[in-house]
Amino acid sequence: MTGSDTSVPRDALAGLRPRLPSPLREVADGRFERHGVRLLLKRDDLIHPELIGNKWRKLAPNLDEAAGRTVLTFGGAYSNHLRATAAAGRLLGLRTVGVVRGQELADRPLNPSLARCAADGMRLHFVDRSTYRRKAEPETLAAVLRAAGAEDAYVVPEGGSNPAAVRGCRALGEELAGRADVVAVACGTGGTLAGLAAGLGGKTRALGIPVLRGGFLADDIRALQGEAFGGPRGDWSLDDRFHFGGYARTTPELDTFAEDFEHRHGIPVERLYVAKLLYALVVLAEENAFPRGSEVAAVITGRPFP
Repeated sequence: MTGSDTSVPRDALAGLRPRLPSPLREVADGRFERHGVRLLLKRDDLIHPELIGNKWRKLAPNLDEAAGRTVLTFGGAYSNHLRATAAAGRLLGLRTVGVVRGQELADRPLNPSLARCAADGMRLHFVDRSTYRRKAEPETLAAVLRAAGAEDAYVVPEGGSNPAAVRGCRALGEELAGRADVVAVACGTGGTLAGLAAGLGGKTRALGIPVLRGGFLADDIRALQGEAFGGPRGDWSLDDRFHFGGYARTTPELDTFAEDFEHRHGIPVERLYVAKLLYALVVLAEENAFPRGSEVAAVITGRPFP
């Protein structure tokens, strides 16, 4: 697959059978309506029962490029990315290796997330936190591959964000171009926003809500777009105020908000990404950040895992 190819990999489609394009539905919510704003939900959580939302969009092109080789990737003990990769391996008959942050976890019973990965056939390789932080360094990566017995594996980075993934996420923007004034998405590693903005092509503004603290994501997104497309693409911005303490952190206020949204609209709300996104949009609407008459689409990238 070349950098200019916008198509979804056919081989991945055949094996994974996604539902595309994902539905776009308006929901009636007084918190937006009183400010003259229409809220739309892009239900990417309905693309596939196991490779949910941006996980499918980012993994499918990487699995296509892996061309049947072992796929090795990285994540923490509760990584949804690891779970999605393991599920894809089972569905496509590919060997998968998950490099897990935290050597101390190797001597403990597997938590439900890692147990699911193992049940799907993923071989788990635990590394200490210092090694994990240096995993992108060529010498460290080579040592990890040797220790995991996967020297010839196709490597997917933590969170799945690389040029192939960014190009895969461009289709999300293409599905939404001209359908809303603003398209908002929660951001971890930035790959989804990088591709989304490119697919929107400047016709619609893309808004990212980072779920990690630090304020470093803008540089990462620019770098990803440069690697994927040769330069910047689309009209995008970030609002760093809604991380609720950082990745995998929530508060009672956020849990209450998510439960209320579920009750209002009958939609399961994943807490680490989607709840922060929806909370941010409510606050922004109350701040009159969206002009009256605006249509705002929220990309629902995931749902709670059982």
